[in-house]
Amino acid sequence: MTETPALLYSDVEEDLRATLRGLLADRCSWNDVLVRVDSDEPYDEALWKAVGAELGLAGLLVPDELGGAGATAREVGVALEELARSVAPVPFFASAVLATSALVAAPAGEARDEALRALAAGTRVGTLAVPATMAPGQDFPLSVTGAPDGERLLLTGAVTSVAAVDRADVFVVPVVVDGAPYLALVDGSATGFTRSRVTTLDPTRPIGTLTLDGVSASVVAAPGTAAEALQQALVAGAALLASEQLGVAERALEEAVSYLKVRHQFGRPIGSYQALRHRAADLWADIAAARATARYAAAAIADGSDDAEVAASLAQAYCGDVAVHAAEECVQMHGGIGFTWEHPAHLYLKRAMSASLLMGTADRHRARLGTLVGLPEA
Repeated sequence: MTETPALLYSDVEEDLRATLRGLLADRCSWNDVLVRVDSDEPYDEALWKAVGAELGLAGLLVPDELGGAGATAREVGVALEELARSVAPVPFFASAVLATSALVAAPAGEARDEALRALAAGTRVGTLAVPATMAPGQDFPLSVTGAPDGERLLLTGAVTSVAAVDRADVFVVPVVVDGAPYLALVDGSATGFTRSRVTTLDPTRPIGTLTLDGVSASVVAAPGTAAEALQQALVAGAALLASEQLGVAERALEEAVSYLKVRHQFGRPIGSYQALRHRAADLWADIAAARATARYAAAAIADGSDDAEVAASLAQAYCGDVAVHAAEECVQMHGGIGFTWEHPAHLYLKRAMSASLLMGTADRHRARLGTLVGLPEA
């Protein structure tokens, strides 16, 4: 009988939360984020150095023998919750989750190990070169092809909607060579490599297109391991994205409740009106369920559970909708002020809505969940 994973936060995780929350309170207020997204520099490089290198969060999933923390997805989930609460403009999800998960799942090798050491140290930023909306279970991408060049590959093709494409300097690229799947490692400064950012709903999480024209790349996973490594990264990404969605939902509810307590109408706090109290209570119940779902998904990844794929799709089928609903309620409960640029409610809404598209929509995961648990087709 499979042991039920622990869903409560450990003392280590709570210490991590307190440390990161304190740093973000000092360095990443919503006013700071508003200034950042209204500029030409969406990323806060000083904050990323503090979070990724000084706190060591960039290497949470990297084994300690490669310079990482040797932590688990549980700790990564806590970090994502806190970063989401502040809508921190840092490439943590792309680098410390997607790229790192793909490399950790790949076989050991000089290029792979060197990349993981750099990512763990926070000296380089990575990303997984797949469309940001790609969900677990989808076929291996065919948009980039490779030709043998000694022990290396020459890559040609383009990938759209890549997360952190404008900031990353290490790209883990799925490649097809003579019909066989590979994972290749590309340096962002390589000859023949170009990238462009596109305008997105959430300016704190830029995406864009990368184009490869005969770019030289090292092989980190060959046929037999490449497809599985990519799927493991996608499953981990979907599972841990739920923790980010949980963090956004929690912060949105806190902001809404705080406003309900201080805003007066007809001589009494608007939070004393039954209709608003019921809406807040319903939202709290939804978030409590989302917390259990997100924690289970993180625990399944951490434990290498056979239920990891089910847990990831279950989390994405539920948590994304809860985050969007919480952010919408935050805007609505603030009334007119919630629609202004000078209030942070729109930051939570944009992050929640953009995250609901990453790693596959809720509908896609519901359909996948049905397949995974063997439900008959309608």
